[in-house]
Amino acid sequence: MDGRHARGIHTRRVTLARAVDLATVSGLDGLTLGGLAADLRLSKSGIFAHFGSKEELQLATIAFAEEIFTEHVLRPAFQMPRGKPRLLALFERWMAFSRGRVFTGGCFFSAVTAEFDAREGRVHDVVVEWRQVWMDLLQRLASEAVEEGHLPEDTDVAQLAFELNAFGRAANHDGVLTNANIHYDRALTAIRARLGESGGVSQQAREPGVDDR
Repeated sequence: MDGRHARGIHTRRVTLARAVDLATVSGLDGLTLGGLAADLRLSKSGIFAHFGSKEELQLATIAFAEEIFTEHVLRPAFQMPRGKPRLLALFERWMAFSRGRVFTGGCFFSAVTAEFDAREGRVHDVVVEWRQVWMDLLQRLASEAVEEGHLPEDTDVAQLAFELNAFGRAANHDGVLTNANIHYDRALTAIRARLGESGGVSQQAREPGVDDR
């Protein structure tokens, strides 16, 4: 890899990292090539060369957010045993992800689904596709928990996935809105109860140095 290509990759990733963070606060629609260039002290022509249009920037930002979400939430959760431990770990990691403010505005996908829910176009369609993939994953993990004997055989996995996701989204919304971490603990308490688990929030769900308020 030559130096120019390496610098180009670095510039693109730096730009997207900033774009993802800004999108959780100002929305994907608030992203502009010129604004990012000014914010990062880069040339607008250089940013344009990487993305070409605002829509392409938005789509690349979503893809980059998926990459970060996978690294912080999905990959660690899938290191847990199949069944209820993996399903619970997924939500613990998600809550830690939002609680720890990996992005300033909390969970990227909670923010953009609210922003684009009533819109049309390519960005809306990609957000809808991501949500479907996410819900399919939750249902698959719930089904595995049933297969492992961790949940009753008559469990409605679609309903369970909907409820667990709702707890997580509510915690992200209220946690960001009030800057109070107790909402993440309450969500995890509700999730544990719905899964038939007892006890408090595990240490995996907490970010070191972050106090409850």
